[in-house]
Amino acid sequence: MTTPEAEQSQAEPAGAGTRGGAEVPAGGGEQGGEAQVSAEDGGVRPCSSEAENLGDARPEERLERAVRAAEQALIEYEIAVETFRVEVENFSRLHHQKLGPMYARLDELDACIAEAKAARTGDPEDIRKADEARARVLPMPGVEELFHGWMDGAGLFPEAEAMLTDQPVRPPQRVRPSDEARKLYRELARKAHPDLAQEEAERSRREEFITRVNAAYARGDEALLRELAEEWAAGPVPKEQGPTPAEELYARLEWLAQRKEMLTLVAKELEESAIGAMLRLAPDDPDRLLDEIAEQLLAQVAEREAELAALRG
Repeated sequence: MTTPEAEQSQAEPAGAGTRGGAEVPAGGGEQGGEAQVSAEDGGVRPCSSEAENLGDARPEERLERAVRAAEQALIEYEIAVETFRVEVENFSRLHHQKLGPMYARLDELDACIAEAKAARTGDPEDIRKADEARARVLPMPGVEELFHGWMDGAGLFPEAEAMLTDQPVRPPQRVRPSDEARKLYRELARKAHPDLAQEEAERSRREEFITRVNAAYARGDEALLRELAEEWAAGPVPKEQGPTPAEELYARLEWLAQRKEMLTLVAKELEESAIGAMLRLAPDDPDRLLDEIAEQLLAQVAEREAELAALRG
């Protein structure tokens, strides 16, 4: 598992410039040439491989190269963020399916223990704590969606009961894209990205197509991704981009910088979420992490059950 920032750093060999205080992303390792937007002169500082070709280029041509490089860098970053989002969502689904019943059992045991203590002591404070503990496990709307089919307002489903009693249980559904699915997704995202369109109609067509690509990738549907690749290959060829006025190119760079900033916030939220933090603990083997947490929760369940039995005995 690779975070978006780390993945972008690998796919973005070129640097970044600024204009008007805004960050201007740059990259384009796949474009055959790399360029940097200079903060000092507002133009393009060519890498050594391009020095001879750009030495006599007009400012507009150099700016166009900077825009193309920034577009490719942004696309790579969007791919990295979307890939990480799918990984977080898949891990979240597995987490809820596998551990949700155990958390629910612990809450139920805590409520029963508090009620048993209150019944034994009759203390108003113990009664208050028992009421609060019971309120936490009372049926509430949306609980079935929260635990993804493991329980509803009436309690645990048979699969959850089976897991807690070491009986055979249906394994959680895994939605983890294969390496081939990842490759197909990246290729389609690079070829059909809406930001490469110059006309609104073409942009709309690409947005609709990319939405279908994202949905197929989120499901790990490799066959559908292959069909989408064939569909795109047979579709209309995008028109080549013509010369763009310098003012529009500068505005384009600023828009790309704003888009990058927004994606950075999305990536940060994913990485700092509870599930994202858990996923970073074991990026190469998340199943092992879930198994370790499950063992800890089962031990806690056993302790609570022993405590409850002692109170009732």
